[in-house]
Amino acid sequence: MSERIEIVHVPEHHRYELRDGARRIGMALYRLQEDGAVYAFDHTEVDEGYSGLGLASRLVGFALDDVRAKGARIRPYCPYVRAFLRRHPEYRDLVVDGFVAPED
Repeated sequence: MSERIEIVHVPEHHRYELRDGARRIGMALYRLQEDGAVYAFDHTEVDEGYSGLGLASRLVGFALDDVRAKGARIRPYCPYVRAFLRRHPEYRDLVVDGFVAPED
């Protein structure tokens, strides 16, 4: 694994990406709702060769920090994002009030 792994927001594709150099190795996909005030996270993935390294957690943490900095909120449809929120209660304030997540 390269030491050059970075996380970037690619708003034109509605995703946050993990990159190893020029190669995309993971992503967290979202849809904008309520005129961009809510990011609905649908899916998170990391390439098989990079699994088990904590990269998905870094990716979701980066995405949620970015959403917070924008003053937006989230709807966590993605099972990984819901699991992340259970492990990191400091991000639960980002969840839209009244959102009931589907069962994992």
